[in-house]
Amino acid sequence: RGAPAARAALADRTARAALLRTAADLLDEAGEHVIEAADAETALGPVRLTGELARTTAQLRAFAEVVDEGAFLDVRIDHADADRTPPWPDLRRWKVPLGVVAVYSASNFPLAFSVPGGDTASALAAGCPVVVKAHPDHPATSELCASVLRRAAAEVGLPEDVVNLVHGFEAGVELVRHPLVSAAGFTGSIRGGRALFDAAAARPTPIPFHGELGSLNPVVITEAAAAERAEQIGAGLAGSMTLGEGQFCTKPGFVLAPAGEPGDRLVKSLTTAVSETEPGVMLDHRMRDAFVAGVRERAALPGVDAPITPGAGGEHTVSAGFLTVDAELLATEGAHDLLLEECFGPVTVVARYSSPAEITSVLSRLPGNLTATLQLAEEEADGTAPGAAQLLAELTPLAGRVLVNGWPTGVAVAPAQHHGGPYPATTSTSTSVGATAIERWLRPVSYQSTPAALLPAELRDDNPLDLPRRVDGRPEN
Repeated sequence: RGAPAARAALADRTARAALLRTAADLLDEAGEHVIEAADAETALGPVRLTGELARTTAQLRAFAEVVDEGAFLDVRIDHADADRTPPWPDLRRWKVPLGVVAVYSASNFPLAFSVPGGDTASALAAGCPVVVKAHPDHPATSELCASVLRRAAAEVGLPEDVVNLVHGFEAGVELVRHPLVSAAGFTGSIRGGRALFDAAAARPTPIPFHGELGSLNPVVITEAAAAERAEQIGAGLAGSMTLGEGQFCTKPGFVLAPAGEPGDRLVKSLTTAVSETEPGVMLDHRMRDAFVAGVRERAALPGVDAPITPGAGGEHTVSAGFLTVDAELLATEGAHDLLLEECFGPVTVVARYSSPAEITSVLSRLPGNLTATLQLAEEEADGTAPGAAQLLAELTPLAGRVLVNGWPTGVAVAPAQHHGGPYPATTSTSTSVGATAIERWLRPVSYQSTPAALLPAELRDDNPLDLPRRVDGRPEN
C-alpha cells in the first residue's frame, strides 16, 4: 500500500538521510519503553538489550552518512572517444534502488536484525520502501519500533508508508510472492530461509533473496597455540559459545583442538569455565526443545563424550556444555555428520586431531559459514611458519569473515565488515552488516548518448551534487 508514493519520496537523498537520523533519535528517546517491551518478550535482559539498541541506532546513523557521501551510487562517466577500437559512445553509469524490500525479522536480535535493524536501515538508505515481517517471538516490540520509524518518516515530510509491518506465517509467505516486492532480506533458520528463497526464485519474475540461514563457525587451534595459552583459549571459547545462551549466529559451534597434553589442558580449562555458567532461558520453548533434542541426539553417537553435559537445566532453562570426539571420525562421510551441523544454543563440539592432515580432511567437509577462526601461537603469527599460512588459506573458502586470535561473537558495524558467507551461511555473496550492505538493494543502469538536460543530476558533467565519481577511468575528486 502506498508503495509508488513512498518510492518516489525516497528518491531525495537528503530526505533519506534525515529519516535515518530522526529514526535513530526517536528510538533513543523511546529507549526505556523499547527495552522494556523487548525484555518482556525475549528475556534477553536490559544490559544486552541496551547494547543492542545502541548498535541499532548507530547503524541507522552510519547509513545516513553513507547516503550523504554518495559513493554507494558508484557513479562512472566515460566520455565519447572515437579514437578507441571499437569507438566508445558517451556512457554514464550509476545505481538505482530496486523497489520495495521485504525484511524478515530475526528471533535472536529483536532490534538490530529486526524492524529497525540493518536490513531496514540499508534498504531505506538505498531508497527502497520496506515491508517488515515481524517475528512471532516479539510482536509488541516490532509494533513499537515500526511506529517509531513511521513517526520519523512523518517528521521529515516523508509518507509513513516508507515502512510497513505485517504479522503471521501466511503473511510472510505471501510477502515474498507479492508483485510489488523487488527483493528480500532474511535472518533465520536454514529450513525457513530456503523455503522463502525457493519461493522468491519461483515467482514469474524472480527477485534477489538475501538470506542468512545458519553457520557452524569453525575454530582451529594449533598445537603451538594450545601449548602457549591453553587456559586462556579455553576460557575465551567458553565465553564466546555461551554468550546470549549460545543464540548468536556467530557462536563457535565446532572446534578443532589438538590431541595430547596441550589439548587436554585446553579441554580442562573449557570444562571449568563452562561449569561456572548458570542455566539460562532461550528465546522460546520451540528453540529450547530443539536444543535439548539436538544435544541428546549428538551425545548418543558412538565415540562422543560430554565433559559438561548440555541440555535441559529446568522447566524453562537450558544448561551449557560441550561434546568431544576424535577428529578422525569426522574426516569422512558417516554416522557422525550431524556434528558438522549447527545446533542453536549453548553447546559446541570439540574434535581432537592428531595431525595437520586430519585438520585438512575435516575442514574439507564443512559447509559454508559466516566466520572461521584460527588460534595461533605468537611464534606462528610472524609469517615464517608455513603451517599458519596454509591453515588460513584452508579457512578462507569456508567463511565471509576469518579471524586470527579472536572470537567470532560480536560483529562490528564498520565499513570493512562482511557478515555473510558461502551457502548455507547466506544465499548470496553480500553482507548484511556494514556500509556495503546497501548494495543488496541497488542495480546498475547506464545511460548512453543521453542529452545532458535529460540526465539525472548525479551524472551531469558539472557534478552539481559534488559526488565522488570516476570519470574516464579515473577518480574525479
